[in-house]
Amino acid sequence: MTDVCAVIVSYHPEPSAISNLVDKAAMQVGAVVLVDNASVGDWQPALAESLSHRGGALLVQPHNLGLAAAQNIGIAWARSHGYRHVLLLDQDSEPGAGMVASLLQVLQALATNRVAAVGPRFHDLREDRDAPFVRIGFPLNRKLWCASDMQHVACDFLISSGTLIPLDVLDRVGPMDESLFIDNVDLEWGFRARAKGYALYGVCAATMHHRLGDARRALPFGIGQVVVHGSLRLYYMMRNRLLLYRMPHTPWVWVAQDVPRVLAKLFLFGVLIGPRLHNLRCMLRGLHDGWRGQRGACPADLSGHD
Repeated sequence: MTDVCAVIVSYHPEPSAISNLVDKAAMQVGAVVLVDNASVGDWQPALAESLSHRGGALLVQPHNLGLAAAQNIGIAWARSHGYRHVLLLDQDSEPGAGMVASLLQVLQALATNRVAAVGPRFHDLREDRDAPFVRIGFPLNRKLWCASDMQHVACDFLISSGTLIPLDVLDRVGPMDESLFIDNVDLEWGFRARAKGYALYGVCAATMHHRLGDARRALPFGIGQVVVHGSLRLYYMMRNRLLLYRMPHTPWVWVAQDVPRVLAKLFLFGVLIGPRLHNLRCMLRGLHDGWRGQRGACPADLSGHD
């Protein structure tokens, strides 16, 4: 896939894991550019040399610019080096064999359908199961499961990691929204693309192994498990969803069915799952800042605690 450039964003990655990801991605694309958000470690020189020998690059940022800005830097590198598509990857994802070829095949087959992006079927390594693609509905979303590898599924959003996007689509839809910093970046871009008349497709033949969230935590009374995120991530989740509520391209049906999730997260992470007080403080601050339209990195008085 010589016209595809993989854009990996990292932030304090585990050295062997990021090296493994680069190796696996490099086998499926024309080049890999790794945009690192000011990590510290002695793994960088060797990986930079390896990437350079393969026609890629390691772009170390002076401070944490956030996910969206780092993706845009990688996309700009791909554009300046003549690539026609970008494959976005997170540091905790691992492309399955033949993933990029399957994505590109479906993207080319649907070329006349105004397709903004295609994404793989996600296999959650912690739960050892596939995740469905989703169509937004009210009061509940509609989950679309892959019945065979031959399917490609029209959906309303794609998880950014594993998403294959033509650069000419990015020219028309626009770059990732850097003001969101992290969280819901993929959701906002997907909503924007859909509002401009583009479609998104999940590709069942393409598989991505992924670890969702920081950990799993059992809920009281044996009622199941919940994906756990750090307190600062909860801040961004709460703030950015309120920012999305006011964007003109956000579907009203998503807003209507997302509001109950705000209450559920406040209860889960402010009452049931610790550190409860700090979680609650970060979530309430996120809601407050989202209401005020605050954007960018989280406030300094929160960032020192996580």
